[in-house]
Amino acid sequence: MKYISTRSNKKDLNPINSAEAILQGMAADGGLFVPEFIPRIKMNEIKALVEKRYESRAVDILSKFLTDYTADELNECAELAYNWFDVQGRAPIAVFSDNPNNDSKKTDNKNKKSHTTAVLELWHGPTSAFKDMALQMLPQLMRIALKKTGETKQILILVATSGDTGKAALAGFADVPQTKIMVFYPDGGVSKIQRLQMVTQVGKNVNVTAVKGNFDDAQAGVKMIFNDESIRKQLLNSNVKLSSANSINWGRLVPQIVYYFSAYADLVSVKKINLGDTVNITVPTGNFGNILAAYYAKKMGLPVGKLICASNINNILTDFFKTGIYDRNRSFFKTITPSMDILISSNLERLLYHETNDSTRVKHFMDELNSTGKYEIDKDLKKRFDKMFYADYAGEDETKATIKNIFDTMHYLVDTHTAVAITVANKYYQNTGDKNPMIVASTASAYKFAPAVLSALGENIDNLGEFA
Repeated sequence: MKYISTRSNKKDLNPINSAEAILQGMAADGGLFVPEFIPRIKMNEIKALVEKRYESRAVDILSKFLTDYTADELNECAELAYNWFDVQGRAPIAVFSDNPNNDSKKTDNKNKKSHTTAVLELWHGPTSAFKDMALQMLPQLMRIALKKTGETKQILILVATSGDTGKAALAGFADVPQTKIMVFYPDGGVSKIQRLQMVTQVGKNVNVTAVKGNFDDAQAGVKMIFNDESIRKQLLNSNVKLSSANSINWGRLVPQIVYYFSAYADLVSVKKINLGDTVNITVPTGNFGNILAAYYAKKMGLPVGKLICASNINNILTDFFKTGIYDRNRSFFKTITPSMDILISSNLERLLYHETNDSTRVKHFMDELNSTGKYEIDKDLKKRFDKMFYADYAGEDETKATIKNIFDTMHYLVDTHTAVAITVANKYYQNTGDKNPMIVASTASAYKFAPAVLSALGENIDNLGEFA
């Protein structure tokens, strides 16, 4: 399996191995690395996952993409990555037999659309966020990549974060030999707990910096550094190479594909679905990496019907999928779901590449976005997206109401981002009548956003002090 840039013309293609792509993080032409083709998985291989541990499931899926890594190397990476998690299943599912936010007082039972919802708990790692699922794996993959490529330079990892990526990356790379990590977060744009997690990180190779602006400003700054040839040359003269731990790095994205296969296998295991049954997947989405991982799983052969893209009131992706126009020229809102307060969804570039197979068009879209703040896809491409994706958003009041309804009816506590996903999943079912089971990506522990969650439950948060 070789990797190419989303922006390289076919005549200029210079495919590289996954180890090189992981070390580089971002292509020199400003594009993102993608596999030359998406590997397929057979139904009997999915069946075999049912009886396996999460670590073994990870090795099976990763081996499809990281073919220059040996099975022993991938096993070592998986064992080291996931032994920090507080549950044996690493990414367990909480299964509800019906809509977890169904309010029977407001719903006519005769017209009730019954379906199974599985909340995929991705927050059992050391920083209580879904980023741990990949950012405990990435340092291991990078460590082996350094050996495989014979790289002797220091790797400086630059990270822009909307909250969770920063701490997860810092925790994963702290004191990892031959690496240094710098994290940039929007000042006032993350939760108090997210900020405290980052600034208290211990490690001789870590640095955390607040940026005046929002996440998009931080991300734009990081990309600018990557694309600045003079900076890269200056760093190389100091024996330093740049890399990234954001989901623009393929090594960060590919481990995220695993947990969708794992959730499906778990649903088969608990007999909520039969092997081969179709499921839908809802993901609370900001930078588009987590839902893109679900797209890869679908393209590989996981029986997925709709991919539901859930946004907060910074609903640029909702508008894009509904209109075909991506337009970041709009107001930016700070919300109770700060990890989704994003107006430039970097990983959308990968989706555009795979669905057009045309790097020239992708580069044109990205150039338009940089120069005018927007671009528009053609009708044929929009029709392709319509078949795969459904998009909607949840307002602040809706999000809080969902948290309270789920807690009151299910005695189950979700964070604000997960509540956005469940709210949008419910809208999808109400609008379509689809009854396929739903996997909802639960991206953070409720305790990371305690003030908003407590407020949603009707609790007084005036005495929370520093954490409010």
